[in-house]
Amino acid sequence: MKKASTEAAKKIQSIFSSGHHRRHRRKPPGQIPGTAIHTGVQRLDNVLMTVHDFDESHYDIIPIQKIEKSEPYLQNKSKTWIQVRGLHDIEKLKTVWNYFELHPLIQEDIVSTSQRPKVEHYPNAVYIVLRMIKQSEQDNGNFKVQTEQISIVLGENYVLSFQESDEPIFDPILKRLELTTTRLRKLGPDYLAYALSDNIVDHYFHAIDIISDNIEKIEEEILDEPKQEQLQKIHALRRDLIYFRKSVWSLRDGINSLIRDDVDLISSDVKVFLRDLYDHIVQVVDSLETNREMVFGLYDMYMSGLSNRMNEVMKVLTIIATIFIPLTFIAGIYGMNFDPEVSPFNMPELNWYFGYPFSLGLMLLMTGGMIYYFKKKNWF
Repeated sequence: MKKASTEAAKKIQSIFSSGHHRRHRRKPPGQIPGTAIHTGVQRLDNVLMTVHDFDESHYDIIPIQKIEKSEPYLQNKSKTWIQVRGLHDIEKLKTVWNYFELHPLIQEDIVSTSQRPKVEHYPNAVYIVLRMIKQSEQDNGNFKVQTEQISIVLGENYVLSFQESDEPIFDPILKRLELTTTRLRKLGPDYLAYALSDNIVDHYFHAIDIISDNIEKIEEEILDEPKQEQLQKIHALRRDLIYFRKSVWSLRDGINSLIRDDVDLISSDVKVFLRDLYDHIVQVVDSLETNREMVFGLYDMYMSGLSNRMNEVMKVLTIIATIFIPLTFIAGIYGMNFDPEVSPFNMPELNWYFGYPFSLGLMLLMTGGMIYYFKKKNWF
């Protein structure tokens, strides 16, 4: 029975993994709460696990294949961070979850990679969901938003982190752990959980700076000459900012709950740093709101630029039409086929020796007069 359910879960996973858009990969409706189905993308061949064991006197990095190998480090008085990369192998992940007795809802959320950022309290753990957001430059010079769900589990003497890829997201934290004077080596695992979260939030500032630079670049292009490609860039920026805002807004409330609520796993010393993290998230939210207003302004600027450009074209065409109206009138007068021998009225210019150059000169004189008048009125 267990084997059949596992095969069914893998089949469902393969179906969802074949989708083109990440937002369409959802768990089938009607599943039992706590059912672990990977809804993301398999980015690694195997699940990688690394133990980081440290205190004020030592820092050891130990790659492991089985979670049981971490037991000697978890039983001593040092702090232990177990870094798990790769979420596609549910069976191997279950060995980790069962070893630490994680709640089934935590297990479900770890592999359901479309979770919104949040903080949840459980009797033996604090579960934090964040979204790693960064901008990657493409060959055409544009930037594309890349995102990945990061799950952090804080226990009594350990921290677990889960991610889909092996991107070096936490390299700054690893470098800090190598220093004996860093707070990471002195304070408890709650400070490590804060540092991992703060590291991800720091990436938000870099992504916002890139978005702001793109907004300024598009603004300069619109002022120079509005083009259809700029409208596509504006819509792409708008989508990125909406997704960005969705990923950050709920995280602010989650961090605030850690500060406000009485959580046994969070010490008062670390709450001071959590308040600083909360302040950083508020800055990110404010920057996102400012950029959203600027993107809406870009759209108005683009439409205004198109309107001004159309007005310039219409003005030129109107001036040309206005100049040729009297010329057409003169040509029409002298183009009438009245026979002067039959009609009692005579057009003397028809038989005048200088009639043709006179009519041309009159046209040129009227054209020059109108151009002078238009320039005097600053119409062009």
